[in-house]
Amino acid sequence: MSRSKEDPVFNRVEELRLQQGLSRQQLADAVGVHYQTIGYLERGEYSPSLLLALKIAAVLGAEVGEIFSIKPFRKGK
Repeated sequence: MSRSKEDPVFNRVEELRLQQGLSRQQLADAVGVHYQTIGYLERGEYSPSLLLALKIAAVLGAEVGEIFSIKPFRKGK
């Protein structure tokens, strides 16, 4: 499902993925999606399903709320 301009979902997927030393392809393989889906998520062009958000959180070793938010994340957080 795509996000609308009225309902943005902010995320830290790229930041956390890079901290883990993972490529988009590696994260995509770990959660069972195409690597382009990870790119769409990172750019805010796609909102993940709950299941995908939970899988990403598990792979990145973080809580869903640490990765996805309806409010922008502060820089350096």
